[in-house]
Amino acid sequence: MNFSEVFKLSSLLCKFSPDGKYLASCVQYRLVVRDANTLQICQLYTCLDQIQHIEWSADSLFILCALYKRGLVQVWSLEQPEWHCKIDEGSAGLVASCWSPDGRHILNTTEFHLRITVWSLCTKSVSYIKYPKACQQGITFTRDGRYLALAERRDCKDYVSILVCSDWQLLRHFDTDTQDLAGIEWAPNGCVLAAWDSCLEYKILLYSLDGRLLSTFCAYEWSLGIKSVAWSPSSQFLAVGSYDGKVRILNHVTWKMITEFGHPATINNPKIVVYKEAEKSPPLVLGRLAFPPPRAAAGPLSSTESEYEVASVPVSLQTLKPAADRANPRIGIGALAFSPDNCFLATRSDSVPTAVWIWDIQKLRLLAVLEQLSAVRCFQWDPRQARLAICTGGGKVYLWSPAGCVSVQVPGEGDFQVLSVCWHPSGDSLALLSKDHFCLCFLETEQGVGTAFGQRGDHT
Repeated sequence: MNFSEVFKLSSLLCKFSPDGKYLASCVQYRLVVRDANTLQICQLYTCLDQIQHIEWSADSLFILCALYKRGLVQVWSLEQPEWHCKIDEGSAGLVASCWSPDGRHILNTTEFHLRITVWSLCTKSVSYIKYPKACQQGITFTRDGRYLALAERRDCKDYVSILVCSDWQLLRHFDTDTQDLAGIEWAPNGCVLAAWDSCLEYKILLYSLDGRLLSTFCAYEWSLGIKSVAWSPSSQFLAVGSYDGKVRILNHVTWKMITEFGHPATINNPKIVVYKEAEKSPPLVLGRLAFPPPRAAAGPLSSTESEYEVASVPVSLQTLKPAADRANPRIGIGALAFSPDNCFLATRSDSVPTAVWIWDIQKLRLLAVLEQLSAVRCFQWDPRQARLAICTGGGKVYLWSPAGCVSVQVPGEGDFQVLSVCWHPSGDSLALLSKDHFCLCFLETEQGVGTAFGQRGDHT
């Protein structure tokens, strides 16, 4: 693996363009667009204030910068650097901004979710969508870009509106049988819309494109309910993560549960591979005294080398006892994601914060568990193959594939703490983001996955 030099960054704002040609990053009020291969600066744009959100258009020709404090959105063109656009929401304010799938309309959500304003870059026309609901995920587009589903709240009741993106006309409008709608998401094939209730009531509803209720799923009652939801890329499965520490898999034929995955604190099955990160002792050099360096590093684990060891069962994982008297308890499935080939599901239980669980979807069983030295901050699948990148806020990035896993130290001076990761659309490189800097990790794609990663439990 090869690493680039380190570049400055603000607010973890770093994104590859959808076509993979460019990499956009922010430094305070400046937007820097680089060539994704050479990392040479292609364009440098200056905004009116600190940038708080960036997003590429689907065709990679435009990029928007949202300045929420000022209620502004500035749009820049890659083809015509002298062209620019400024959208001012004025006294209505701004809390969210996103592109429509055609890359020529911008949807701005005003403060207090009073309305969504749809701005056209081509005709300069403006459309308004009323009653958007402030929830976990209230806007979702179908993957083909034809339809928009919007969560609404009117007269103390939840609704969903389906609009046609070509002219923003209403296609369907229906109420949902929810107490407090928390989120909606289209299946990748655009045929089914999932809507789920708040954590106070376990309920997930499946709707067709014409608003018909296909099915309702409730696993239990009188306890905290759904925490995370994810569709498989093929739309065949819907994974529902719950506060009881289980993931339930629904099938697309009957919308009934086909299995549930528990996250026990002890692994007893010898067929499950448990990778345990362990500190690697530095080699002892004769003639040198083992005195500590003059300045101790800020992060004790980030400066030490580590490697994966295959632990023998039974293995007891580090668990976290949640504070029962506080809001948002650290329990339940906080993150889950399917691999792009539909073969694997990665999950994280917030009560076992240092572990990532890899499930085999074809065999519906637990395949591997990766236990880290520190709590897992995020993980993300390679968009092209079954390869998972994990970061824990230290100076390393971790990679898993069916062939094994590795712990990779990020080179360079100083303490580079990886807080987030971002894959290139081709999977050939990986952006590693820290609080104030970022760098690129280039992977050896000519070799097979196993040889690029080394053997099981290897260290790079």
